[in-house]
Amino acid sequence: MNNARRITLLLCGAETLGMAGFALFAALLPDFQALWGLSNTQAGWIGGGFFLGYMVAVPILTGLTDKYDARLIYLAAMLLTAVANAGFVFADGFWSALAWRVLAGVGLAGTYMPGLKALSERIEGPAQSRAVAFYTASFGLGTALSFILAGELAKFGGWQLPTLLSGVCALLAWAMVYWGLQPKAVVQHESRKLLDFAPLKNRAVVAYCLAYAVHNLELFAMRAWVVAFVVFSGQLQGRDPWLSGTWVAMLVTLIGMPASIFGNELALRFGRQRWLIAVMLSSTVLALFIGLSAALPFWLMLLLVLLYSITVTADSASLTAGLITAAPASHRGTAMAIYSCTGFSGAFLGPLLFGISLDVLGDQSLLGWWAAFALMGLLLLLGPLALWWAGKAQSESALRQSRAEAM
Repeated sequence: MNNARRITLLLCGAETLGMAGFALFAALLPDFQALWGLSNTQAGWIGGGFFLGYMVAVPILTGLTDKYDARLIYLAAMLLTAVANAGFVFADGFWSALAWRVLAGVGLAGTYMPGLKALSERIEGPAQSRAVAFYTASFGLGTALSFILAGELAKFGGWQLPTLLSGVCALLAWAMVYWGLQPKAVVQHESRKLLDFAPLKNRAVVAYCLAYAVHNLELFAMRAWVVAFVVFSGQLQGRDPWLSGTWVAMLVTLIGMPASIFGNELALRFGRQRWLIAVMLSSTVLALFIGLSAALPFWLMLLLVLLYSITVTADSASLTAGLITAAPASHRGTAMAIYSCTGFSGAFLGPLLFGISLDVLGDQSLLGWWAAFALMGLLLLLGPLALWWAGKAQSESALRQSRAEAM
């Protein structure tokens, strides 16, 4: 096995294990709402609180990878993830649950993007884009397995069992990287501040950051609320669906892995900007109808939800690969920190805005679910607009350069 493949498999495997506790709250959301008497807005806060912790910590932790080996940041953060995952067993209400989820988000901030930085630093050439695609897609795999871990194991030992096991999985991920990934010296660049916003002078970087923010807003709103949506659909039709909400959530997230990988391949073939705009517009159209599918026969609702999950994730790897390509090497860690921070601000707002919409219009009404999904789709339109804006600037710059060379 060549070195690039070995490193890719190692970090993808560690990422998947480290995310064992990722969907714990979302997978059991109806149970936690009943257990602690949570409103939809409070549930949205806890679901989004994970990404709040991520958003606050990621500029610092990922920015540090321009000064220190990303492996060191990763290992420290994975230990924190283990503590935060297992510590959720002590949660007994809104505030304690929110605190543990925020802490878990800080752990992800030090593993996801620093892990990607460690990967991209150790692989060069054409293999790098595909390695990034597999690593990004593994996020979906980890999420899918997390839904099943929580949903199925909770049937045997309550929600505390998957909580504790997710901490063990994070320790296994730490051991894999500690013994399997060799340290790497950091290339020294000019001295600069820890929080350096120089990459924002690059219009393409700004566009990818904005597009990633609304991509995550839609993606994590869907993942946070899909289990509750399946439960609502069953209640609306007066019968239990033949596939549980956690299994639907698993399928929704698992299908995102090949969608993300093949999406990146299609972007390489047809042009990244053209592909991303087409996928995001398609996702907006589906979002305007997906909430109404709760009233359809279950098999048809499931088909539409799976199709929607494909459009939601088909741009994921391509966005991240595009950002890495657009960012200057000397500021790549900082650019990735800004990208991840803005992206996961969307991940924080998505579940929260979704929950607020349900509280305002009613979580027992078809109108409430339609409006919540439609709002995510309409906000997604900011992504294609940002990419078009950046592409237009690049075209104008290329035209001016060609004219100057012709003179």
